Amino acid sequence: MIIDKPELQKKAAVLMEALPFIKKYAGEIFVIKFGGNAMVDDQLAKQFAHDVVLMKHIGINPVIVHGGGPQIDVMLKRLKIESQFIDGLRVTTKETVEIAEMVLSGTINKSIVAAINDAGGDAIGLSGKDSHLVIAKKLNHNNTSIDLGFVGEPAIVNPKVLLQSINSNIIPVIAPIAIDEQGDTYNINADTMAGAIAASLGARRFLLLTDVSGVMDGSGNLLTDLNGEDIDKLIKDGVINSGMLPKVATCLAATKAGVKAAVIIDGRVEHAILLELFTETGVGTLIRSEML
Repeated sequence: MIIDKPELQKKAAVLMEALPFIKKYAGEIFVIKFGGNAMVDDQLAKQFAHDVVLMKHIGINPVIVHGGGPQIDVMLKRLKIESQFIDGLRVTTKETVEIAEMVLSGTINKSIVAAINDAGGDAIGLSGKDSHLVIAKKLNHNNTSIDLGFVGEPAIVNPKVLLQSINSNIIPVIAPIAIDEQGDTYNINADTMAGAIAASLGARRFLLLTDVSGVMDGSGNLLTDLNGEDIDKLIKDGVINSGMLPKVATCLAATKAGVKAAVIIDGRVEHAILLELFTETGVGTLIRSEML
């Protein structure tokens, strides 16, 4: 057997750099929103599953919340169901929410669970409906009378089933579907669902995987560390705008509700979550509340 000393030295150096972070995060809960290209790219999805299993093996407790908008679009087109949009948001009819639940809680959720299990982990698929995990309420879009149908937001989060899973060394994988107090089913934005779950668990980190590197300054450079005051200024200056606005708002809301910090990460980067957790500089934008 030929031993590649340079390769062994490289791996040892990586391990030594990660060791302080492994000790620092042992026993902590990390909520990860999984979506975008990272979810539909087979290689990235496989790497994500292996990275999540590695986190669990070294003592970190990952909780996964996933999206699936593109996959829902594909299914609606296949079934020849047309969608109406208001301000870029889909009006979700009863028929549409049934399709969304089928895709999110069925196909997507179980494929992620299978990938984690194949990587050597022990995962369980859930939605907000399971064990009263999330009670939804109808989304009031921008405090207007616009009716988006069965689009909801978390009203109550009961993390009991998640804590039971974590204590049993099981990785929860959650679809953003929930019911309200009247028993109606709602589709919830996955970012919002993940942020609310992270807050309910008092997570050490809320990691939001996207298709961008993070929050950029006016010159296109990555901003690596922001607090609420920084974010307010960037919004006023028009630097944070468009699709980044709700992501930043979700992260900041989670930190104000008890999450130690949130990070917006480019899920297209190989092993992005490991690089964020186990390197000094990380790879995304860390967001803290004003209190941290």
